[in-house]
Amino acid sequence: MEQSTPWEFSDDRGRLVVAGTRPARIVAYIQAGATLWDHGIRPVGLFGSQHDGVAADPAKAGELPLAEIRYLGSGSALHPDTLLEARPDLVVAVTYDGEQVYGLEAKIAQELEEQVPVATVAVGPGRSLPEVRERFAALAGSLGHGEPLSMAKELDAAEDELRQATGGPARPRVVALSPAGPDRVHLARPGTWPDLRALAEHGAELPEPAAGAGANWSTVGWAEAAALAPDVVLVDARVNAARIEALRTDENWRAIEARARLLPWNPEAPVSRRAHTRFFTEVAGAVRAAAARK
Repeated sequence: MEQSTPWEFSDDRGRLVVAGTRPARIVAYIQAGATLWDHGIRPVGLFGSQHDGVAADPAKAGELPLAEIRYLGSGSALHPDTLLEARPDLVVAVTYDGEQVYGLEAKIAQELEEQVPVATVAVGPGRSLPEVRERFAALAGSLGHGEPLSMAKELDAAEDELRQATGGPARPRVVALSPAGPDRVHLARPGTWPDLRALAEHGAELPEPAAGAGANWSTVGWAEAAALAPDVVLVDARVNAARIEALRTDENWRAIEARARLLPWNPEAPVSRRAHTRFFTEVAGAVRAAAARK
């Protein structure tokens, strides 16, 4: 009689990830780590991407206690031995294309996977926000954890609040962007971001940037951003984005700032009911306030 594997998970690269026992020591890409934290799982280590620096980005961290969890590095400076020093039973990361482990160079990921199981969850354009959330919930469940049942009701209430806020005649325009500096801005293409698609599905009006080469972003000048006439602006809060204070030399940004409600936006936010409840509630409040000004 065959003996079943104590723990396994089919990840979003199509790989069956197996371990001799249920993993307890988890090293995670920071977005995945913040998501697992919301499910009651405390990572033993975190790592960033090529866009991150020598310290963890607080904007990506959700409610993780960064002072208490070791940050192992990011990008090309990240070495497999550094990750393995944390003695992980499992590494959890995300994938955008269903093939690559985001945040790790291909060679590093291969070397790491030869010594420790690596599980990925797809967060790219092919997945809806509920689908990504369900995949992380499935992974957390396989590890013996989950969000409180009460969070489902809170998320339902937040989604209803957003639908009510976007359902009026005023129809405020919501634009998500990542400032590159006083001369350039990356405008998010709403259809490629699960959280932005979710806003549209709940009634928010998200104008589409002009067609161009970028799949996820349209990189333009601030005049093009101002031409979208946003009433609510979701501003990338990650450390690799330019700070708002650096933009005020541009008259088009000043016009946007004078017109619109600004909300910090994390394009790599935790994928949990808790985080999405907070996101929908904040956007609903901004949309409602913008509608009142019209």
